[in-house]
Amino acid sequence: MPLPEGGDQPWPPTDPVVQTALADWDAWYSGDPDRLADRYTNRVHGEPRDRPSQHRGGMVGRVARWWWGQPSPLGERRAKLHVPLAGDIARTSSNLLFSEPPSITAPGEDAATQARIDELIEGGLHATLLEAGEVASALGGAYLRVVWDDQVDADHAWIGAVHADAAIPELRYGRLQAATFWTVVQIDGQAVLRHLERHERGHILHGLYAGSVNTLGKRVDLAAHPATASIAKENPDGVIDTGAPHHLTAAYVPNIRPARAWRHVPSAAYWGQSDLQGIEGILDGLDETWSSWMRDIRNGKGRVIAANYMLQSNGPGQGASFEDREIYSGLDMLPGQSDGSGLEVVQFEIRVQQHRDTCTALVEQAVRQAGYSAATFGVTGDGAAVTATEIRARERQSMTTRARKALLWKAELARIVEALLAVEAGTRFRSGDLVVDSPRVEFQDSISEDPKTLAETANLLMQAEAASTEIRVRTVHPDWDTEQVDQEVAAILRESGRMAADPTTVGADIPPPEPDDPEAEPIEPEPAAPTFA
Repeated sequence: MPLPEGGDQPWPPTDPVVQTALADWDAWYSGDPDRLADRYTNRVHGEPRDRPSQHRGGMVGRVARWWWGQPSPLGERRAKLHVPLAGDIARTSSNLLFSEPPSITAPGEDAATQARIDELIEGGLHATLLEAGEVASALGGAYLRVVWDDQVDADHAWIGAVHADAAIPELRYGRLQAATFWTVVQIDGQAVLRHLERHERGHILHGLYAGSVNTLGKRVDLAAHPATASIAKENPDGVIDTGAPHHLTAAYVPNIRPARAWRHVPSAAYWGQSDLQGIEGILDGLDETWSSWMRDIRNGKGRVIAANYMLQSNGPGQGASFEDREIYSGLDMLPGQSDGSGLEVVQFEIRVQQHRDTCTALVEQAVRQAGYSAATFGVTGDGAAVTATEIRARERQSMTTRARKALLWKAELARIVEALLAVEAGTRFRSGDLVVDSPRVEFQDSISEDPKTLAETANLLMQAEAASTEIRVRTVHPDWDTEQVDQEVAAILRESGRMAADPTTVGADIPPPEPDDPEAEPIEPEPAAPTFA
């Protein structure tokens, strides 16, 4: 399927329900109060920013707006604060998955292929996965694509991330068949210039379109903008051969499946679900509670109301001010008013505990609905040092969600690495020493045991005679490979004096005896000494 023809085609061409959800999640993920206010003030596409229903009371006004969509009263500055919990959830999700780079083993453990994979990880794949994991948590999914640029690296390709709100996937039974990515390269008023990049098996198609904010517009020459001029120079038709005819140079990683809100939307039935789906109202209430707490602090400032006779005139038109002094001029008072001091202190209560408890409850509910334990976000716990086992017990829900996401990431990460190997081994780079096959992907443990705990475990296993030296070394050093473990086991056995020679090889280095000389005289054995009973 080629690139779109353009014209008045709406862009992006996704269901309005999906576009609304992605825009909402993007606003929460951004952590920008201005974007949140603008998003919920103008929640419904095409309606005026300040709708009459927003100013109504009762049920009509409550349904028409959220707290972030309430217009600020005339004459008052906006005093709304935002708690960036959505960004914390997305970042935590990525850290749980990719705080340590995943282990990617070359097919057949080929040395040359493994060296290229290790170079890929050290060259930026780990950072790319951290970015993609965070965006997938916020927007419901992320894309990985194979890219190359002779001006950046003429010898190798690499893997880049694409956000879910800048791509149109074509999925069949949940598997990606093709994907169209777009980038806005220029905005001039209402005129928008977009670069479309479509990935198919064996080919990448490029197109440049001049349209508006909501429409794709007509297709123009790639040379019309510097961002795509280099593509037009080498490929005037915009079609690039990847050199890997059987591989798709893009992969889609859903955050969580199924997406509850989109199960009945045909174009998005196989899309992933955002961690923010369903908790937008809780996030809105958290910001309202936090802002109310700050309002209490502002109103709780102590104020002193002084009588007029205690103010010092600053001259005509200059007002009056309070002057702290010991003696004031007398003032004739009516009977019953002689006991008045002339000063009144106003101090409102700051409801700290009530606001703190409400915020804590909202945070716990939000992270639980997102699939994580409150302990992961520091909501619970007394700060005492705990073991990794205790951490796993407290964060069981977070670890379960992590394992569920890792299943989706393992399959797609293996596919995109295989596609990269195919591109580099193909006609474009001709790296014939690479083995093109699906690698084995294993996720590292995001919670590391304390070295003291590991040593104690190994010692108990040795005392119980329940594990060999190799098993104990692997327990203490879970990140070591087989060669490192074997070397350490041999060193331990040598130092402890338990290194025994292989009986099948003893004496193998001693030359065999020479054959007997037939002319030599036989040696008579000496008579045995007499024995006595």
